[in-house]
Amino acid sequence: MPTINQLVRKGRRDKTAKVKTAALKGSPQRRGVCTRVYTTTPKKPNSALRKV
Repeated sequence: MPTINQLVRKGRRDKTAKVKTAALKGSPQRRGVCTRVYTTTPKKPNSALRKV
């Protein structure tokens, strides 16, 4: 619990709501660019070259 002096000096701040779509900048969809296309092998016991 804060003291009266602490409340007088600083007061209480409202919680700011966290934006759920920060990376999308408020848009429902954004254009994405593939930075790297590569093939990898899956974990055991499967084996194949998968494009990721």
